[in-house]
Amino acid sequence: MDLKGFDHPGRPGGSGPRSVKVMIAGGFGTGKTTMVRSVSDIKPLTTEETLTQASADVDHLIGVADKTETTVSLDFGKISLNDSLMLYLFGTPGQERFWFLWNGLFKGALGAVVLVDTRRLASSFRAIEEMERQNVPFVVALNVFPDSKNYPVEEIRDALDIPENIPVVACDARDRASSRDVLVALIQHLKDRSAVAMESR
Repeated sequence: MDLKGFDHPGRPGGSGPRSVKVMIAGGFGTGKTTMVRSVSDIKPLTTEETLTQASADVDHLIGVADKTETTVSLDFGKISLNDSLMLYLFGTPGQERFWFLWNGLFKGALGAVVLVDTRRLASSFRAIEEMERQNVPFVVALNVFPDSKNYPVEEIRDALDIPENIPVVACDARDRASSRDVLVALIQHLKDRSAVAMESR
């Protein structure tokens, strides 16, 4: 894959790998921490805390009743897609009470993955809206849970009102290869956007 243009803005040229900051976003319980853990080349930094009865009135567990922990700040990992490109992965907190952290986390990000739980589509609307507000290019990854129904991709695209130019892919966030494929799809999306922008000049 041609990686020209994917280094961090302002990064001086050189022979070393180029680095890209990528956000892993989505609603509460969509698999963000799981994806960072499965795909990272290093032991990821996570900030998960145990859910307690004290948060019952603010943490909505509909559809994720078995969830016992939640990210309260960020998850961090990294992966080398090849010798030329290093991705730094930042997982966002999914609960509404931590969304104020998103503005700072997105600073410097060149792209994002929005994880979607097809059993709870409504949990993903805010994350998609935030990508558009932050003007961050993104792909949508449909995280396949064991009890998820097999909806056609285009049906999900219509339900979430996702434009045709934004890739929508299925994945299993628990699987390293599947999660890596999502990141490759994001980089390809960034490359395609860059090519279109160059052609329009």
